[in-house]
Amino acid sequence: MALTKRELFLKRRLRNRNKLHAMSSGRPRLSVHRSNKNISVQVIDDLQGVTLAAASTLEKDLGVVGKNNVEAAAKIGAAIAERAKKAGVEDVVFDRGGFLFHGKVKALADAAREGGLKF
Repeated sequence: MALTKRELFLKRRLRNRNKLHAMSSGRPRLSVHRSNKNISVQVIDDLQGVTLAAASTLEKDLGVVGKNNVEAAAKIGAAIAERAKKAGVEDVVFDRGGFLFHGKVKALADAAREGGLKF
């Protein structure tokens, strides 16, 4: 039986999330969400259930409002690295959700690594 694109996405997301919980050992999670128009990222502490830092293309001060391309993803990655370091977080686990580690998601991850986050 053929699965829909949404069902495949959800299966990938659950598979990825289960692996992350097994290896996280209390580290915060860098969670990425990509829509057709925007990209957003959060550093989440799952033990306390709080968001420590966040960045999105919806923020006007980053200068990439409404853009969803590789350059915007790189700016978001640099911004989240700066904000996470300001919040006292340097070591995270990367949660790509059900998105493939390619293109925008990879650009965001590389920029976050260059900004000083370790994952």
